[in-house]
Formats: sequence, C-alpha cells, structure tokens
Amino acid sequence: MTVLYSPTERTTATRTRSRMHYERDTAHAILDEAWDCAVGFVVDGQPRVLPNLHVRVDDTLYLHGSSGGRLGLSARGDGVPVCVSVTLVDGLVYGRSQFHHSANYRSVVVHGVARPVTDDSEKRRVLNALADKVGHGRSADSRPPTRQELAQTTVLALPLVEVSVRVRAGGVVDEPEDLSLPHWAGVLPLRVVAGPPEADQGVTVPTPGYLPGHPSAWQTPVVLEGRHVRLEPLTQAHVPGLFEALDDEEVWRHIPTPRPRTPEELVEDVAGVVRGQWLGKRSGWAQIDPVSGAVIGMTTYHDIDTDQRSLGIGHTMVGRKWWRTGVNTEAKLMLLERAFDVLGAERVFWYTDIRNERSQQAIARLGATRDGVIRRQRQRPDGSWRDTVLFAMTADEWPAAARRLRDRLAAG
Repeated sequence: MTVLYSPTERTTATRTRSRMHYERDTAHAILDEAWDCAVGFVVDGQPRVLPNLHVRVDDTLYLHGSSGGRLGLSARGDGVPVCVSVTLVDGLVYGRSQFHHSANYRSVVVHGVARPVTDDSEKRRVLNALADKVGHGRSADSRPPTRQELAQTTVLALPLVEVSVRVRAGGVVDEPEDLSLPHWAGVLPLRVVAGPPEADQGVTVPTPGYLPGHPSAWQTPVVLEGRHVRLEPLTQAHVPGLFEALDDEEVWRHIPTPRPRTPEELVEDVAGVVRGQWLGKRSGWAQIDPVSGAVIGMTTYHDIDTDQRSLGIGHTMVGRKWWRTGVNTEAKLMLLERAFDVLGAERVFWYTDIRNERSQQAIARLGATRDGVIRRQRQRPDGSWRDTVLFAMTADEWPAAARRLRDRLAAG
C-alpha cells in the first residue's frame, strides 16, 4: 500500500498540479540519492539559504553543520523554522521555442521546525549514518569524533511530516504550430558520475570497495601470495621502491611509454594505472620480494572486457636483478589463475614489441599461442612505429598450461 504525506497549505501546488506528489517512498528515495540540500531560514527578519549535507534516518531528516554557524546558532533552544529543498536534475529539455525549454527533475520540499540534537548518542548515530551514506561501511573505516569535535558539530532533526515531491519527466512539450520549425528539439540526459578517487599523500591502503561506482572484481587488484613474489595492489606508496628497482635503461627498452627520469615522473605512470582501474580498463599490481619486502616491479591487467570475458597482461617490468628467476613465471601463473579460475575469463592475451624477442620467448613458455602481428600498432617513445606481436591463451588451453607452469616452478 502506498503511504502518502498529507498535503498542507504550504505543500499544495498552485500550478502544474500533475507534477506534485506525496508518496513517502518517492520522497525518501530522492532524499537518499541526493548528497546535499538547500536550507532556508530567517535571521533578524532577513532570509538565508545555505547549502547543507543531510541524511535521512527513518522519518527524520538530519542536517549537519557547525555549532558556530548561522543555522546552528538560530536553532538553539526550541529549534528553527526551516524550508529544506532537494533537487536532482535528470535532463535538460530543448523545445523548439524558448518558452518550452525546461528540465526533467525530481525534487522534495520539507517544511517544519528543525530541533537541535543534544543527546550525544543520537548525534553519534546520525554522524555514523552520514559517513555510511558517502560509502557503505565508511563509519567503521574512519575515526569517530572526539568529545570536542562533537561539541563543535551541530546536528538538527527535522521530522518528515510536511513534505511534497515534484517531478518532471518525459520529452518536449511544444506548441503544435512549432513542430515544423527547423530547430533541434529533445532531451539531454544528465547524471552524476563519480570520477577516480585521488588518494591523499601518504595513503598506503588500496581504494576501498565502498566508494560509489567502485570497479568490479575484474578491475580490483587483490593480494596474491607466491614463494618467489608477492603481488599487491599498486599505489603511490610503491613509487620510491619501484623507481629504484626499474631505474635501468634496459628495463625500459621495449616499453611503449617513455622512461621516467625521476620518481615524480613515475608518479604519473602509477596514477594512470589507478585511473584506468576506476574507468574499468586496468588493474595494477606492485611486485614485491616476499623475503625482503622490496618493490621489484609492476604488472597490470589491461584492456579489460567483462562482456567478452577477456583481458590482457602487460605493462610488466621487473628489475634486472630478478630476471631469469622464478619471479616472472610465478607472477604470471598467479595472474592467470585469477583470470581463469576466479574471474572466469575466456581469453587472456599479451602484446609485445616485435623487436623484443626475449619477451616473445617468455610469453611462449607460458603456453600462449602466437596469434599474429598488428602492424604499426603504436608509436615507440623515439617516434618509430611499432609492429606488435599478439599472443593469447584461451580457457580451453589453460588447464594444460597451468600444469606445465606449476611443474616448472616445483622443479625450480
């Protein structure tokens, strides 16, 4: 059964009444989706409208602010009369006439008296709920406020009683005589899209899975433990050790990107991998010596296609000290195990420079098949055009390849 809010004089539409709604579930959904709201109130006879963060808990809307701010000061005592507005713009509507330009939107307006939350336990519950709104589980993954911080924070509670919902959806509403005009008309959909997270300086933990829009398991690196090498999610904290291990012209000879000359230049390479993870195309690991803990190289999944269940393994570099050891074989084995046995890949492939015979031999030893050559596939850092050799392994070929790789590591 649909539960409705009762219309009042302040929530009754005076025009386009068909767009006004009072369904409780619809109002809750809009309040929960929106990150911010606008709070209107009066100070010394003058109107104020302030942007604010909010969170809904059951039938109460909580507003967050500073105890020294205008809203917090106005709410001392019995509370403050407010009008709270939330709007989600879903699209811009282009009419043939300027008069019929509009927007598709969903909005909620709440009237009432916002009371200050004085009970510390209630205030902490609300702040936890606000933290969990920006990332499910964030309240447990962050330090709770101290008593001093709690005192500096104002939380206002606004009962959801006098509530209205207004929605505009659909297409253009032009006058019949305008339909023949030679002007484009239609709807431009809009949506909020989270970009790649930018870790603060000094952060060493991987991007948490609760962030909005977090990539799937295909783009989310996990720790892979081996006897010769440990693979852990690549972060900026690996840059100093990575630069030291890879500061060798021979390591970069056949890499399709310029060799970083400083750790700062390598930062951008690592940032590119992280951005690729967020966009769903890459997944990066640092290669670690399990005995010393030293960073010895990096590797990635790239060109991830979850629909076709395929991915590439590449941008792989290991310090020359670890060449011709079990590191490369074991790292590739763990990446292949994750791809085929965990993610359910149908195909894994490798690109390598046609000049890089050592890499071609190493890929062939993994059990991959040389599928062909992509001529002039990309430019090298020196400006010359690279012919790229394509190797691939399918899910049908994987079991036999896995046995050979495990036997080789056991024998070594």
